[in-house]
Amino acid sequence: MNKHLEEWHRIVQHKDWEALGNMLAEDATFHSPFAWTPKEGRRAVQGVLATVCEVFQDFQYHRQWVDDGEWALEFSAKVSDLQLKGLDLVTLNDQGIITRFEVLIRPVNALQALGAEMGRRLAAIGIS
Repeated sequence: MNKHLEEWHRIVQHKDWEALGNMLAEDATFHSPFAWTPKEGRRAVQGVLATVCEVFQDFQYHRQWVDDGEWALEFSAKVSDLQLKGLDLVTLNDQGIITRFEVLIRPVNALQALGAEMGRRLAAIGIS
């Protein structure tokens, strides 16, 4: 496993949001499975990722595909009593800093529950 991916797993496991900020490019983008328009900028992406890690229950990565500066990370989690599967598609620059983060999630009922909860929490911290 490469050092940047190891650091990503450590950040998620320990919910180290300060280190997460250091791993994001200033102009990073987050492409949500719920909204068409991406969130832009380190603060917004950091806020979204930290918040979703708080919303998810029983989060676990299962498989990963790594190719140079791109990762595909398969995961499962629960939102309330709904089980979901997802895929994180991550692009890094030459320094190992995340520039783009896209998430795909199924099934639709779990995605809808996640979207509602994320919308409520992000509005509370000023991320729209």
